[in-house]
Amino acid sequence: MRLTVIGTGYLGAVHAACMADIGHDVLGVDVDVEKITALAEGRPPFYEPGLDDVLTRALASGRLRFTTSLREAAAHGEVHFICVGTPQQAGSQAADLRYVDAVVDGLVPHLPASCLVVGKSTVPVGTTARLTTRIAGLAPAGVRAEVAWNPEFLREGFAVEDTLRPDRLVVGTESPEADAMLRRVYAPMVVAGVPYISTDPNTAELVKVAANSFLATKISFINAMAEVCDAAGADVVTLADALGHDTRIGRRFLNAGLGFGGGCLPKDIRAFTARAQELGVGAAVAFLDQVDEINQRQRARTVALARRLAGGDLAGRRVTVLGATFKPNSDDVRDSPALAVAATLHREGADVRVHDPEGSANAQLAHPELRCSADLLTACQGAELILHLTEWDQYREVDPVKLARVVREPVLVDGRNALPHEEWRAAGWTVKALGRPTPTDRPDSDRPTTPLRTTITSPATGPDRTTALA
Repeated sequence: MRLTVIGTGYLGAVHAACMADIGHDVLGVDVDVEKITALAEGRPPFYEPGLDDVLTRALASGRLRFTTSLREAAAHGEVHFICVGTPQQAGSQAADLRYVDAVVDGLVPHLPASCLVVGKSTVPVGTTARLTTRIAGLAPAGVRAEVAWNPEFLREGFAVEDTLRPDRLVVGTESPEADAMLRRVYAPMVVAGVPYISTDPNTAELVKVAANSFLATKISFINAMAEVCDAAGADVVTLADALGHDTRIGRRFLNAGLGFGGGCLPKDIRAFTARAQELGVGAAVAFLDQVDEINQRQRARTVALARRLAGGDLAGRRVTVLGATFKPNSDDVRDSPALAVAATLHREGADVRVHDPEGSANAQLAHPELRCSADLLTACQGAELILHLTEWDQYREVDPVKLARVVREPVLVDGRNALPHEEWRAAGWTVKALGRPTPTDRPDSDRPTTPLRTTITSPATGPDRTTALA
């Protein structure tokens, strides 16, 4: 099929390359000339594992090319995918749909024949209906462009895998013909047994924001429990493990720490709240305000922990932040909790060094006041405090003995509860983490003199986690 993919950011570039890779004739479209040039030369303008190979194959096959012309896109496509950003509006929690509207306004007047316009961007419920009316007023005589919604569920760092082997496909259409066209688009996935959920556009639009709201709630829940654990002298990791064995709850997204960020979860839950208020059901999702507040509080709590370890004053202290991106396997620093903490430390007078395997350049652009280093040991040289804030595998593999030789003070804040604390403590490090008190932090008078150990034993595999509070 002839497809256009309009918007070539994280979503669109991956979607275009993958659709060409499975056999479609794809035209990628963007207003950013530099981005289009890079993609046409096989150079992704951002870091996404696996995209280089798929893009190279798709370009070599001749099934993928790029343009900045919406007129050319209109002439090419049977199906037009809208993949542009929907950021948070300035001064409001609502989603900014100006880029979605701009695509429609620039594409539809040039359509030579009837076609299907498919939104993949995350939008407020009711957007399909609004765009249907808008398109009807813009389409040439005799041309009908039906609107459908097909939300994306990509995880940055796994976007190629999630596109080629998704865990589900959700399509919201108004007609059997539109549904049939999308079944053709995704035929290899449907044949492979990927669940295909065909519904109305309103439900399809709600699926993405509801999914992100649920995940955000789960993350904020365990972070709220971490705050309780700090007050009670309990261990949030063991608590999460115990909760995760309940199949109704599950262990994923129960990792206490710095909280979520990025270009999706924070703005999506706010936009969902704003839209619910417009519909008169704001009370139904009022809890999302608390989810957002808990998430933001984790950043302040992490700074407070760093300040306490620095003796109450960060001014003049050499601090190294490990991680700049909002998650590993990405170079995306949008609303990065790690960078937010680093910037706050800098404002409090700390001499901050930042290291990230892929995001240092973007971090430097976003926060030129910070010092970013491409070399881990150089970034840690002379540090009085290390904060681990993005859980890259590289940081799990660090030798704490070797690292202790280059720092001034071996003090670690594990903001992601992802490092092997016992190994670091054995190497002479003081290790602190939210929700993970050491024995001296416990409020009871009968504190243990030896490490308190919690062992969780699975009947099938034996001991699978031992947590030492030392």
